[in-house]
Amino acid sequence: MTTLLRPLIVLGVVAFAFAFPLPAAETLPGTQPLTATGDLSAQMVAGIDQFLDRELEASIATRAQFWKRDFSSPAAYEKSIAPNREHLRQIIGAVDARVPFRELEIISGTASPVQLGIAGFTVHRVRWPVFDGVHGEGLLLEPRTAAIANVIALPDVDQTPEALCSLTDGIAPESRFARRLAEQGCRVLIPVLVSRADTFSGSTALNRWTNLPHREWIWRMAFELGRTTAGFEVQKILAAADFFSSPASITTIGSKQTDIGRLPLGVAGYGEGGLLALHAAALDPRIRAAFVSGYFDSRQKIWSEPGDRAVWSLLKEFGEAEIASLVAPRALLIEHSRGPEVAGPPPARDGRRAAAAPGKLTPPNFESVEAEVERAKQLAGKFGGSIQFLHGAEGIAIGPGSNRALLEFLRALGVKEPKVSEPSPGIDARGDSLVPADRQRRTVKELEDFTQHLLQACERTRATNFWNTVKATNAATWELALPKFRREFDEEVMGKWPNAPLPLNARSRPGLDSSNAPLAAASAPYTAWDLTFDVFPDVFAWGVLLLPKDLKPGERRPVVVCQHGLEGLPEDTITDDKTKRAYAPYKAFSARLAERGFIVFAPHNPYRGQDAFRTLQRKSWPLGKHLFSIIHAQHVSILDWLEAQPFVDPKRIAFYGLSYGGKSAMRIPAVHERYCLSICSGDFNEWVRKNAATDYPSSYLYTPEYEIFEWNLGHTFNYAEMTALIAPRPFMVERGHFDGVGVDEWVNYEYAKARRLYAQLGIADRTEIEHFWGPHTVHGEGTFDFLHRQLNWPKPAR
Repeated sequence: MTTLLRPLIVLGVVAFAFAFPLPAAETLPGTQPLTATGDLSAQMVAGIDQFLDRELEASIATRAQFWKRDFSSPAAYEKSIAPNREHLRQIIGAVDARVPFRELEIISGTASPVQLGIAGFTVHRVRWPVFDGVHGEGLLLEPRTAAIANVIALPDVDQTPEALCSLTDGIAPESRFARRLAEQGCRVLIPVLVSRADTFSGSTALNRWTNLPHREWIWRMAFELGRTTAGFEVQKILAAADFFSSPASITTIGSKQTDIGRLPLGVAGYGEGGLLALHAAALDPRIRAAFVSGYFDSRQKIWSEPGDRAVWSLLKEFGEAEIASLVAPRALLIEHSRGPEVAGPPPARDGRRAAAAPGKLTPPNFESVEAEVERAKQLAGKFGGSIQFLHGAEGIAIGPGSNRALLEFLRALGVKEPKVSEPSPGIDARGDSLVPADRQRRTVKELEDFTQHLLQACERTRATNFWNTVKATNAATWELALPKFRREFDEEVMGKWPNAPLPLNARSRPGLDSSNAPLAAASAPYTAWDLTFDVFPDVFAWGVLLLPKDLKPGERRPVVVCQHGLEGLPEDTITDDKTKRAYAPYKAFSARLAERGFIVFAPHNPYRGQDAFRTLQRKSWPLGKHLFSIIHAQHVSILDWLEAQPFVDPKRIAFYGLSYGGKSAMRIPAVHERYCLSICSGDFNEWVRKNAATDYPSSYLYTPEYEIFEWNLGHTFNYAEMTALIAPRPFMVERGHFDGVGVDEWVNYEYAKARRLYAQLGIADRTEIEHFWGPHTVHGEGTFDFLHRQLNWPKPAR
């Protein structure tokens, strides 16, 4: 039996030199016993969940660092919050240039009347341009006398514009606040909003349909391109505000008034319409008053709401109170009404894939709303009086559109001696041939087409911002140019955690599989060890170390970090049991590499547990973080420990991942230069297109991986750009011709850009792609040769 030799101090971590073979020990030298029992994977996900809950709660207090409010005057206040307003505009994706126009277009048909005449006002179906190919559409209520104000009234998304001025939809009379405002002399525009139905969420060309609500359908493709459904709709509101605020705007209907731009402008909304009204008023100082009903509340549980409400980095800087403070010193009226209730996405019916993210809406709780309103008033300081909270006695919900709320709204718009009458009888529109489904289809498809155009154009943006900015002719000059881009990818795209890591506190035990059987048979040429390391409070890293038994004293060998895929475990990359499901994709590639003499570490990444791990992503997004933000931190601990071991050559630590592990192979070595090479298996792709394209059957638009989307990746880093961050280190792609993750043409198109870079830098021998006749699996031929060659490790004799 051998004995331990002297301790070594490497990178501040205690390690030991071995004389081999290893003793039959219960722990690795320099580690504490690993005594945890049960499912370490589930425990990892649960711990990360607890960590994120604390970070979400802490975000309220840490937002102050992003604000520099100046209360010395209204003008000074507006100037001081301008950067916050611009950041809100960016993160909701309200960034596209709007089309100028002078008049609303009247919509009519051979079977539809040009207008409906009502006592006091007329009703017109109208549309207006927003972007090229995208229009706002809805109803214009034009008073018969001179208008006293312009109002953009926003229903909840499952209500039609007709619902705010007619009884034909079954809406309660007191809820028709748009009609009531028109009856008082306001010119009212009611836009159509993207609904929560799933009717048009799919592709006619592919005959592929989902249960995604229309809002999530648009959100998925838009988020990848730095846009959101709500951001698009705010732009429709602001385009209408452009019309109502311009002296050049013209109307020759109703009162024949032409001075539209001189009238005060207000926005009023219920439910999702309240969300949009609040955001539009926060972004546009031209809006004099905002009325929000059935929406305002703390946003700390935004992750539990419908998927389309996700906003990247929102809670770092903004809660509802902070957004409200952007409206001040203008008037903001918050009415505590019973908001819409949504139990979840539409159930998947025959012919539709169950792909939607879970998410609920429940009526706002009075105490929670009241607390958020009070916080908003405090943040607005001396201008906090411009924020009013309207509710019934003892917090009873009122409205939407109560008499008191509408009176206060009209006063805020500068109407003298306003009056609000009781609701009048509804409009009889039964003879109208309008089909709301046709209008909803136009609304959805215009945004879909616009987003697909962004998808086609985003490559030019990446070229402008990345490829065209670096003039490198060799590996050395390329490395000098990378820190800026690597920092952008790490901090802004992946969302690096600034938290200081905990001491490693390495713990180990002989490796066991999920049935508690040894991971390494006595006859195996390696030993297997479970290892865990502390990362952050409640967050730990875990993996399995395979140590070849023929390690010699003082020898330092290369390490291959072998990463499993979705819903996998470290043992899946090791098992040699061909009856197990894991063998087919992984082919025991960790074990095969250990048999070739490589040290192998198979980490566990926390993308396991279906909705449990996907919730981690949804909790990370509003913090400006990503599931990979945690994974990056875990790999820092893994690399720290590996580099400190006397049997590891710290200059030869490689990464090799399949499927979701291939995603890791693109993102982790792109940030962590201590990985000397990377192999992406079963994942390399025209990644942005795979996420956002409607014309690809395997697009993530059609699958339940609702966590997969990465904010604005289309305009920043596709896989070629990620490869560029790995360069000049060696990089390889392993691609099966029948791998449904992608198609050869897309894979080769994206890889060609990476290959061209390596050739340009004079290091074409450091990259290659292997195509093999097979499916989504590790092939283990060209990649193994690549590892031997690039890591300078001899191949075994045949």
